Amino acid sequence: MNFPAPSVTETVLLTTLGLCWLWQLWFLLARVRPLAFYRQPEARLGFQEPISVIICAKNEAENLKRFLPLILDQNYPSFEVIVVNDSSEDDSDMVLANFKSKYAALYYTTIPKDRKFSHGKKLALTIGVKAAKHQHLLMTDADCQPAGNNWLSEMAQGFAEPQKEIVLGFGAYEKSKGLLNQLVRYDAFFTAIQYLGFALSGKPYMGVGRNLAYTKTLFVSNGGVKKHAHLLSGDDDLFVQDRATKQNTTVVIHAASHTQSIAPTTFGEWLQQKSRHLSTNRYYKAGIKTELALEPLSRQIFLLTSAYLIIFNTFAIVAIGLIFVRLTVQLLLWRKAAKQLNQGRIYWSVLIYDCLHPWLLLMAQFSNPKRRNKYRWK
Repeated sequence: MNFPAPSVTETVLLTTLGLCWLWQLWFLLARVRPLAFYRQPEARLGFQEPISVIICAKNEAENLKRFLPLILDQNYPSFEVIVVNDSSEDDSDMVLANFKSKYAALYYTTIPKDRKFSHGKKLALTIGVKAAKHQHLLMTDADCQPAGNNWLSEMAQGFAEPQKEIVLGFGAYEKSKGLLNQLVRYDAFFTAIQYLGFALSGKPYMGVGRNLAYTKTLFVSNGGVKKHAHLLSGDDDLFVQDRATKQNTTVVIHAASHTQSIAPTTFGEWLQQKSRHLSTNRYYKAGIKTELALEPLSRQIFLLTSAYLIIFNTFAIVAIGLIFVRLTVQLLLWRKAAKQLNQGRIYWSVLIYDCLHPWLLLMAQFSNPKRRNKYRWK
């Protein structure tokens, strides 16, 4: 097919299209492919050192009733479960006292409410870490359900290699009907693709507190979370950002190692939750911030430029061809990543959210900061 000589405007558009396409392809191959083709070591080294599971809970009485027994009934030789009840105003104390009478492995403490002193999750986490008897710590939330009785054992295997101090796990959300639930699960999957893919390609930068493990020595020797104590969030991602290296960080993605959380039930709830999570992005390392910003930016420019060329230009076939190649590679890699993370067909949601998702994140990024601070810290 013979194309007419492009005008100056067309040359600019085609060049922009090509550069954005190359960046998108590079990102898929460099950051997503490692997760898509990752093979969890089958030969277990039999790590069975004692583990301390730490849960920070605020007004979580019902979730503690539902999920805490699943944590306490794990198949693991030696572990303790520490629950820090952070100034709860519900029946959390009674629930924990009842469980304590049944489970010797449960330890809990309560932070009394102080109207003159406000604090976030970091204080509860620090108290939990200091109370831990064991060197290896596993974090989760009160509303998280482990994939099964082997969750603790699977996550613990991340410490099998002596040099590993941080273990990144995957925390999914419960599946239910509706577009909101699809968005929540898509967003969690998209986030996991990024932080797990980056870690597997040698650039770990974050983890999620729903399923994250590290050593007590690493936490204590580096001042815990004091560096970001003034922030509402950051107890998980910024801690990993500051401490993780290619050598000391590993990834565990076996289906039995996952947790599943209760999904937000309203768009406003998800928006505020996401707003709080995104508030820490500015503190990431420059290289990480650049890559994470260029991915959605180049994607939007690529899609918009393609749409323009298809609608108004004779170079529509070029744009369609590049879209086809990118989408094919993306779906193939995302399909394999979804299989790795036991997320079914969520990868098909890219057809809806590939263009929409960045704008939703932008909306969350600039949502009302006053409302963000009122939202629970969890």
